[in-house]
Amino acid sequence: MSVDGAGNGAGDGKEFVEALARGLAVLECFDDLNPEMSLTDVARRTGLRPATARRSLHTLAALGYVREINKRYVLAARVLTLGAAYQRASHVDEALMPELRRLVNLFGDASSVSVLDGPDILYVAHCSEQRAARPMARVGVTYPGYATSMGRVLLSRMPQEAIDMYLAQLRPVKLTEHTETDPTRLRQILAEARQQGYAVAVDQLDYGVTSLAIPVRDPSGRVVAAINSSGYSGKITAERLVAERLAELQVSATRITQTFSRFPALLHSLV
Repeated sequence: MSVDGAGNGAGDGKEFVEALARGLAVLECFDDLNPEMSLTDVARRTGLRPATARRSLHTLAALGYVREINKRYVLAARVLTLGAAYQRASHVDEALMPELRRLVNLFGDASSVSVLDGPDILYVAHCSEQRAARPMARVGVTYPGYATSMGRVLLSRMPQEAIDMYLAQLRPVKLTEHTETDPTRLRQILAEARQQGYAVAVDQLDYGVTSLAIPVRDPSGRVVAAINSSGYSGKITAERLVAERLAELQVSATRITQTFSRFPALLHSLV
């Protein structure tokens, strides 16, 4: 998404600082497929003019957030302080991790909490046995909502007009041969998730990943996040996942809701 020139959407208004937005866009354009980039690469991925991208990179380098090596840029380790600050300020470890660890102790495998980030889910907390080499789920990672159980739960709770807009704008990609990409079927899946109070995804995001997710609510009943329990598709079916883990997921979701009164900064950060 371009951030060059006049702002739009959230960028409207005299209080919006475009230089800051551009700097953040530069930081966010680095990922696992683009760990190091030239100035031209950064400008292309952010939609910035090369001169603007150069000034942003220079500023970020001066602050220690990026480094330039042979005319190519990489993120510096200092970027980790940004995510660490969120973890400390919102008390994620105290508020969310005890329940994720409890679920992993009960069932093994992995458990996570995520929120909607546009059409994607953003992992806020994650716990895993680390028995299998599946480094897919980790804090700060985003994945398309339509292909995940947590995404389906969260999307299903949006107002109907928002769901209609989401599906109209969606350009789903087949991540596996099982990934559901048909808008009509996805609409049905979201309706079922809303009615049942949970969603299951089998080999949708990646082969071997079966997951069950339910919503996490704030004290007023508003859905603010999702929690899941996932396992290896070759060892557990969707039906067994629901039969064995749904009740304990509901216990964990309720307990997390109760912690929001002790950690209001976490709740406010999720809304």
